[in-house]
Amino acid sequence: MISDIWTWLSTAEHWHGPDGVPIHLKEHLQYSLIALLIAAAIALPLGLLIGHTGRGGFVVVAIANSFRALPTVGLLTFFVILIAPHIHSTGAATYLIPSEIVLVLLAIPSMLTNTYAGVSAVDPAARDAARGMGMRGSQTLWQVELPNALPLIFSGIRSSFLQVIATATITAYVSLGGLGRYLIDGLAQQDYPQMASGGALVAALALLIDMGLALIQRYTVSRGITGRYSRQRIVDPAEQKAVIAAAPLT
Repeated sequence: MISDIWTWLSTAEHWHGPDGVPIHLKEHLQYSLIALLIAAAIALPLGLLIGHTGRGGFVVVAIANSFRALPTVGLLTFFVILIAPHIHSTGAATYLIPSEIVLVLLAIPSMLTNTYAGVSAVDPAARDAARGMGMRGSQTLWQVELPNALPLIFSGIRSSFLQVIATATITAYVSLGGLGRYLIDGLAQQDYPQMASGGALVAALALLIDMGLALIQRYTVSRGITGRYSRQRIVDPAEQKAVIAAAPLT
Protein backbone atom coordinates (compact mmCIF):
# COMPACT_ATOMS: atom_id res chain seq x y z
CA MET A 1 0.00 0.00 0.00
CA ILE A 2 2.87 2.38 0.76
CA SER A 3 4.20 1.93 -2.76
CA ASP A 4 0.70 2.58 -4.15
CA ILE A 5 0.47 5.81 -2.14
CA TRP A 6 3.87 6.92 -3.38
CA THR A 7 2.88 6.13 -6.97
CA TRP A 8 -0.34 8.13 -6.63
CA LEU A 9 1.38 11.11 -5.00
CA SER A 10 4.23 11.13 -7.53
CA THR A 11 1.89 11.09 -10.54
CA ALA A 12 2.08 14.53 -12.17
CA GLU A 13 -1.58 14.65 -13.25
CA HIS A 14 -2.69 14.58 -9.62
CA TRP A 15 -0.93 17.89 -9.02
CA HIS A 16 -2.41 19.87 -11.89
CA GLY A 17 -5.85 20.97 -13.03
CA PRO A 18 -9.05 21.71 -11.08
CA ASP A 19 -8.82 18.41 -9.18
CA GLY A 20 -5.12 18.74 -8.40
CA VAL A 21 -3.69 18.58 -4.90
CA PRO A 22 -2.79 22.33 -4.71
CA ILE A 23 -6.38 23.36 -5.48
CA HIS A 24 -7.92 21.03 -2.91
CA LEU A 25 -5.23 21.92 -0.39
CA LYS A 26 -6.08 25.61 -0.79
CA GLU A 27 -9.79 24.86 -0.33
CA HIS A 28 -9.09 22.75 2.75
CA LEU A 29 -7.07 25.54 4.34
CA GLN A 30 -9.73 28.12 3.49
CA TYR A 31 -12.51 26.13 5.15
CA SER A 32 -10.32 25.50 8.21
CA LEU A 33 -9.09 29.08 8.62
CA ILE A 34 -12.59 30.55 8.30
CA ALA A 35 -13.85 28.20 11.02
CA LEU A 36 -10.83 28.88 13.28
CA LEU A 37 -11.15 32.65 13.00
CA ILE A 38 -14.86 32.60 13.80
CA ALA A 39 -14.33 30.20 16.69
CA ALA A 40 -11.46 32.30 18.06
CA ALA A 41 -13.59 35.45 17.89
CA ILE A 42 -16.16 33.68 20.08
CA ALA A 43 -14.12 31.44 22.36
CA LEU A 44 -11.10 33.59 23.26
CA PRO A 45 -12.95 36.70 24.53
CA LEU A 46 -15.51 34.52 26.33
CA GLY A 47 -12.79 32.41 27.93
CA LEU A 48 -10.88 35.50 29.05
CA LEU A 49 -14.04 37.03 30.49
CA ILE A 50 -15.21 34.05 32.53
CA GLY A 51 -11.65 33.27 33.61
CA HIS A 52 -11.12 36.84 34.80
CA THR A 53 -14.45 37.24 36.57
CA GLY A 54 -14.84 33.62 37.69
CA ARG A 55 -18.58 33.79 36.94
CA GLY A 56 -20.46 31.15 34.97
CA GLY A 57 -17.32 29.24 34.11
CA PHE A 58 -18.60 25.78 34.97
CA VAL A 59 -21.84 26.18 33.00
CA VAL A 60 -20.23 27.70 29.90
CA VAL A 61 -17.40 25.17 29.79
CA ALA A 62 -19.80 22.27 30.34
CA ILE A 63 -21.96 23.43 27.43
CA ALA A 64 -18.89 23.93 25.22
CA ASN A 65 -17.51 20.49 26.07
CA SER A 66 -20.84 18.93 25.11
CA PHE A 67 -20.10 20.01 21.53
CA ARG A 68 -17.28 17.45 21.45
CA ALA A 69 -19.81 14.62 21.58
CA LEU A 70 -21.81 15.84 18.59
CA PRO A 71 -21.67 13.53 15.52
CA THR A 72 -20.13 15.75 12.84
CA VAL A 73 -21.58 14.04 9.77
CA GLY A 74 -25.05 13.81 11.28
CA LEU A 75 -24.87 17.44 12.40
CA LEU A 76 -23.71 18.52 8.95
CA THR A 77 -26.63 16.71 7.33
CA PHE A 78 -29.02 18.34 9.81
CA PHE A 79 -27.76 21.86 9.10
CA VAL A 80 -27.79 21.30 5.34
CA ILE A 81 -31.44 20.25 5.51
CA LEU A 82 -32.27 23.10 7.89
CA ILE A 83 -30.31 25.97 6.31
CA ALA A 84 -29.64 25.19 2.65
CA PRO A 85 -33.24 25.70 1.44
CA HIS A 86 -33.17 29.25 2.84
CA ILE A 87 -29.95 30.25 1.06
CA HIS A 88 -30.82 31.82 -2.27
CA SER A 89 -27.67 30.77 -4.08
CA THR A 90 -26.73 28.09 -6.55
CA GLY A 91 -23.03 28.14 -5.70
CA ALA A 92 -20.91 26.61 -2.99
CA ALA A 93 -22.36 28.97 -0.35
CA THR A 94 -25.42 26.71 -0.11
CA TYR A 95 -23.33 24.05 1.60
CA LEU A 96 -20.44 26.18 2.84
CA ILE A 97 -22.41 27.88 5.62
CA PRO A 98 -23.70 24.63 7.18
CA SER A 99 -20.20 23.14 6.93
CA GLU A 100 -18.60 26.13 8.63
CA ILE A 101 -21.15 26.02 11.46
CA VAL A 102 -20.18 22.42 12.19
CA LEU A 103 -16.44 23.21 12.10
CA VAL A 104 -16.91 26.24 14.35
CA LEU A 105 -18.82 24.18 16.92
CA LEU A 106 -15.98 21.66 16.83
CA ALA A 107 -13.27 24.32 17.27
CA ILE A 108 -14.82 26.24 20.16
CA PRO A 109 -14.47 23.75 23.09
CA SER A 110 -10.67 23.42 23.16
CA MET A 111 -10.02 27.15 22.80
CA LEU A 112 -12.69 28.13 25.32
CA THR A 113 -11.79 25.63 28.02
CA ASN A 114 -8.03 26.20 27.73
CA THR A 115 -8.41 29.98 27.79
CA TYR A 116 -10.67 29.79 30.83
CA ALA A 117 -8.36 27.33 32.58
CA GLY A 118 -5.25 29.38 31.78
CA VAL A 119 -6.64 32.65 33.15
CA SER A 120 -8.28 31.12 36.22
CA ALA A 121 -5.04 29.27 37.10
CA VAL A 122 -2.96 32.46 37.34
CA ASP A 123 -1.32 32.78 40.75
CA PRO A 124 -3.56 34.93 43.00
CA ALA A 125 -0.42 36.59 44.35
CA ALA A 126 0.27 37.98 40.87
CA ARG A 127 -3.23 39.45 40.74
CA ASP A 128 -2.83 40.97 44.20
CA ALA A 129 0.50 42.49 43.21
CA ALA A 130 -1.09 44.01 40.10
CA ARG A 131 -3.88 45.54 42.19
CA GLY A 132 -1.33 46.79 44.67
CA MET A 133 0.42 48.61 41.82
CA GLY A 134 -2.84 50.36 41.00
CA MET A 135 -3.81 48.35 37.93
CA ARG A 136 -7.47 48.29 36.98
CA GLY A 137 -9.30 45.07 36.14
CA SER A 138 -8.72 45.34 32.40
CA GLN A 139 -5.04 46.14 32.92
CA THR A 140 -4.65 43.11 35.17
CA LEU A 141 -6.27 40.94 32.52
CA TRP A 142 -4.13 42.12 29.60
CA GLN A 143 -0.80 42.67 31.38
CA VAL A 144 -0.79 39.89 33.98
CA GLU A 145 -3.39 37.18 33.39
CA LEU A 146 -3.20 36.93 29.59
CA PRO A 147 0.63 36.61 29.39
CA ASN A 148 0.59 33.93 32.09
CA ALA A 149 -2.25 32.06 30.37
CA LEU A 150 -0.65 32.07 26.90
CA PRO A 151 0.82 28.53 27.09
CA LEU A 152 -2.60 27.00 27.74
CA ILE A 153 -4.28 29.31 25.23
CA PHE A 154 -1.84 28.24 22.51
CA SER A 155 -2.41 24.62 23.47
CA GLY A 156 -6.15 25.10 22.94
CA ILE A 157 -5.62 26.83 19.59
CA ARG A 158 -3.33 24.04 18.39
CA SER A 159 -5.80 21.37 19.50
CA SER A 160 -8.68 23.14 17.77
CA PHE A 161 -6.67 23.61 14.57
CA LEU A 162 -5.77 19.92 14.43
CA GLN A 163 -9.38 18.87 15.01
CA VAL A 164 -10.68 21.22 12.33
CA ILE A 165 -7.99 20.20 9.80
CA ALA A 166 -8.89 16.54 10.33
CA THR A 167 -12.66 17.09 10.27
CA ALA A 168 -12.77 19.53 7.34
CA THR A 169 -12.74 16.44 5.11
CA ILE A 170 -16.51 16.18 5.73
CA THR A 171 -17.08 19.19 3.48
CA ALA A 172 -16.59 16.84 0.53
CA TYR A 173 -19.59 14.87 1.81
CA VAL A 174 -21.83 17.77 0.72
CA SER A 175 -20.13 18.33 -2.66
CA LEU A 176 -17.58 20.91 -1.54
CA GLY A 177 -13.84 20.71 -2.19
CA GLY A 178 -10.89 20.16 0.09
CA LEU A 179 -8.68 17.14 0.62
CA GLY A 180 -11.76 15.16 1.60
CA ARG A 181 -12.55 14.89 -2.10
CA TYR A 182 -9.89 12.19 -2.40
CA LEU A 183 -11.55 10.22 0.40
CA ILE A 184 -15.11 10.52 -0.91
CA ASP A 185 -14.25 10.09 -4.58
CA GLY A 186 -11.82 7.28 -3.82
CA LEU A 187 -14.48 5.43 -1.86
CA ALA A 188 -17.04 5.87 -4.65
CA GLN A 189 -14.54 4.62 -7.25
CA GLN A 190 -13.02 1.98 -4.97
CA ASP A 191 -9.70 3.67 -5.60
CA TYR A 192 -7.99 2.82 -2.33
CA PRO A 193 -4.59 4.36 -3.16
CA GLN A 194 -6.41 7.65 -3.74
CA MET A 195 -8.18 7.34 -0.38
CA ALA A 196 -4.96 6.50 1.45
CA SER A 197 -3.12 9.34 -0.27
CA GLY A 198 -5.86 11.78 0.75
CA GLY A 199 -5.55 10.63 4.34
CA ALA A 200 -1.77 10.99 4.20
CA LEU A 201 -2.08 14.54 2.85
CA VAL A 202 -4.46 15.51 5.67
CA ALA A 203 -2.09 14.03 8.26
CA ALA A 204 0.93 15.79 6.75
CA LEU A 205 -0.94 19.10 6.68
CA ALA A 206 -1.94 18.70 10.34
CA LEU A 207 1.65 17.99 11.35
CA LEU A 208 3.00 20.99 9.45
CA ILE A 209 0.36 23.30 10.94
CA ASP A 210 1.09 22.06 14.45
CA MET A 211 4.84 22.54 13.97
CA GLY A 212 4.24 26.08 12.72
CA LEU A 213 2.02 26.94 15.69
CA ALA A 214 4.56 25.41 18.08
CA LEU A 215 7.24 27.65 16.57
CA ILE A 216 5.01 30.72 16.95
CA GLN A 217 4.29 29.74 20.55
CA ARG A 218 8.00 29.38 21.29
CA TYR A 219 8.76 32.95 20.25
CA THR A 220 5.55 34.49 21.59
CA VAL A 221 5.30 33.14 25.13
CA SER A 222 7.68 34.72 27.64
CA ARG A 223 10.69 32.61 28.60
CA GLY A 224 9.97 33.44 32.22
CA ILE A 225 6.70 31.49 31.95
CA THR A 226 7.98 28.55 29.93
CA GLY A 227 11.19 28.23 31.95
CA ARG A 228 13.45 28.58 28.90
CA TYR A 229 16.46 30.42 30.25
CA SER A 230 19.90 30.63 28.69
CA ARG A 231 22.30 28.47 30.62
CA GLN A 232 24.91 30.58 32.37
CA ARG A 233 27.88 29.14 34.20
CA ILE A 234 27.96 30.07 37.85
CA VAL A 235 31.47 31.18 38.77
CA ASP A 236 32.75 30.32 42.22
CA PRO A 237 33.94 33.49 44.07
CA ALA A 238 37.23 31.84 45.08
CA GLU A 239 37.87 30.86 41.46
CA GLN A 240 37.11 34.40 40.34
CA LYS A 241 39.62 35.84 42.83
CA ALA A 242 42.28 33.41 41.64
CA VAL A 243 41.75 34.44 38.03
CA ILE A 244 42.03 38.12 38.93
CA ALA A 245 45.19 37.51 40.94
CA ALA A 246 46.79 35.58 38.10
CA ALA A 247 46.03 38.25 35.54
CA PRO A 248 49.11 40.21 34.41
CA LEU A 249 49.37 43.79 35.58
CA THR A 250 49.33 46.44 32.86
